[in-house]
Amino acid sequence: MRTSIFVIIVLVSGALAGFVHGSSNLVLVEPYLDEAINIENQNLFASGEEEDTLEFWVEYEGYRDWQKGGQLLAGIILGTSIGALFGIVFAFSRESLPGNNNIKKALILAGVMWIVIYLIPLLKYPANPPTVGDAETLVLRGILYLSFIAISGFAAIGFYKLSKIFMGKKKLLALVGYAVFISIVFFAMPENPDKVTAPMELVNGFRVMSVLAVSTFWVTLGLVLGVLWNHFKPNKEVPSFN
Repeated sequence: MRTSIFVIIVLVSGALAGFVHGSSNLVLVEPYLDEAINIENQNLFASGEEEDTLEFWVEYEGYRDWQKGGQLLAGIILGTSIGALFGIVFAFSRESLPGNNNIKKALILAGVMWIVIYLIPLLKYPANPPTVGDAETLVLRGILYLSFIAISGFAAIGFYKLSKIFMGKKKLLALVGYAVFISIVFFAMPENPDKVTAPMELVNGFRVMSVLAVSTFWVTLGLVLGVLWNHFKPNKEVPSFN
């Protein structure tokens, strides 16, 4: 393995996927965030916690501009970190992944990881806009969500290792085993402690757009890494001449 080439490929693919994800968030998700935060602001005005003044809106618009401007940088940073994990997993599992080239293999792995560490946890704990959820339960909700991701991820690795022991059609037993295990965990994990009080049209729209935005990340990550891997072949050792 040519380590320097491998690191560059991983960093570039992760950063580019993160940039695409950040851009997708700006286009797809931010309008729903604006609507949700506006509802929150109106509630603050109605309760008397804030006053509907020009000063408030100037400060608010400046803060939101800062948030939106940081989307791309945050996406690149997060994408680079997840891309590093993806690259390591791909390097170790490439030979056993289905597909006749590295692009297909990388896209298949991206699809598997999208399901295991994103879609399944999302089904248990759907994404909600800012108007949904009590601030006092924020830490608990974060722990539950991250715990589910960890359980699903480590279970997938464990059953993948188990599948390598089996031969032929018996390999399906590992997939069935993971499905049964994660189903038990799904129903055993506590429910989201907060009720949805925002308009469901807003909540559902936010959730759909969030899924699309995250999906662009995984597709881009798999595609870019696969293309770069095919071109630079970091797994090929450079011959040494003595």
